[in-house]
Amino acid sequence: MYLTRFRLNAARIGARRLLSSRQVMHAAVMAAFPNLLPTDQPTPDAPRVLWRLDNNAPGEVFLFLVSPDAPDLTHVVEQAGWPTAMVDGPGWQTRAYAPFLDRLVEGGQWGFRLTANPVHHIRRTADEPRKRTAHVTAHHQQGWLLDHDRQQRGGFRILEKPKDKRLLPGGTTHEGREHHGDRYELTVRDHRSHAFDKSRASGAKRGKPVTLVTATFDGRLEVTDPELMRRTLTQGIGKAKAYGCGLMTLAPLPQGAAR
Repeated sequence: MYLTRFRLNAARIGARRLLSSRQVMHAAVMAAFPNLLPTDQPTPDAPRVLWRLDNNAPGEVFLFLVSPDAPDLTHVVEQAGWPTAMVDGPGWQTRAYAPFLDRLVEGGQWGFRLTANPVHHIRRTADEPRKRTAHVTAHHQQGWLLDHDRQQRGGFRILEKPKDKRLLPGGTTHEGREHHGDRYELTVRDHRSHAFDKSRASGAKRGKPVTLVTATFDGRLEVTDPELMRRTLTQGIGKAKAYGCGLMTLAPLPQGAAR
């Protein structure tokens, strides 16, 4: 497995085109792997290509990839990077992921970032089919990631804040309800709604636009099962993985922050 980082040149028209459509970006990402055909479909337990866009500041946009093979992003550099300015490398950084994954141990604590598609299933009446619906508030999006079963399947648990750093006693609202954002080391940094035409890249007849809600989570976690954690980092979390959702990355906590 490989972890790749590429900075987009947001001033270029090609970059703006990629950033304007999750479908267009998906096609550009998959074109970076010459041995992967457009018709290939990943099996549930097979390594897959995950990607995420990080908008850290105006003009500072990074594309992260986790993939079974090292990508060739030459075409992305040519349309959305700095093709004549890269003298020390190809314009992106790729590292083998296995050495990092092998370092994960039970009880290890890390900072993390995840962009996901938090959804749930609802129905208005008992005889109506269940419908997949996006969570649209930060509170419910946090609840989606804090779900006990989801964390257990992922091999991690979100850390709680020390009580002296919580804004409300016990991490609750004045109505006595749990307030996720106060009790846990977890924030929703970015919330976006996307709409794109899935048929454009394939040349098919124009259909109903695909709509997608994404949320970016920043927080701190503890590894509870290293093997499941490795699976989470390489196979992703949740739905819409083809469209930039599901990729979690870890970073060391500041010295003294782990507990």
